[in-house]
Amino acid sequence: MKSARIWLLASALIGLGTAQADERDVWMFAQWAGDHENRRFREMLVDARLYGVVPIHQLLRSASDWRLCKASPFAVPPASHWPAVRSTLALIKTLDQQGILRQFEVVSAYRDPRLNACAGGAPSSAHMRAFAVDLLLPPWADPNPLCRFWQQHGQAWNMGLGRYPSGRIHIDTAGYRTWGGDGGAGSSFCSKPR
Repeated sequence: MKSARIWLLASALIGLGTAQADERDVWMFAQWAGDHENRRFREMLVDARLYGVVPIHQLLRSASDWRLCKASPFAVPPASHWPAVRSTLALIKTLDQQGILRQFEVVSAYRDPRLNACAGGAPSSAHMRAFAVDLLLPPWADPNPLCRFWQQHGQAWNMGLGRYPSGRIHIDTAGYRTWGGDGGAGSSFCSKPR
């Protein structure tokens, strides 16, 4: 009986073979989360029918270097950024519905300018001026369907799609552009359609 409970707990934590890559879990979020703007932010997501597209504790993760930068592990974007939040989440929801982006973990979203600078983010990063997510795919997932979606529909979505050498994928709706590669010499993740 005890081993069955341990197996169930391990299965729940691992989530069908995808271990959480970031230590900022639901428990840490619950300790951080107060009612400040978190409540209004959640209500906005519910009203837009976007609550749960990304688990709230992942959606509010600040930069991965939060500890090094002596910053908060979570951050609520300013209300002026919420239209961009809705746009980016609507894109992620569409990617999920089309089977392009099913299993992923958001490891970084909104960053205030000080944290963005400390974490080595671009000076005009969409993480601080609009809303962007950096996510990890499971090791077995193919990122190329994201590239094909960007090539076919990215301009209509005003979609930014990047891939970092670490394998993280960046998605936003703050401008039609792409960057990065798979780490190989001279490789490019996506190119504009001809």
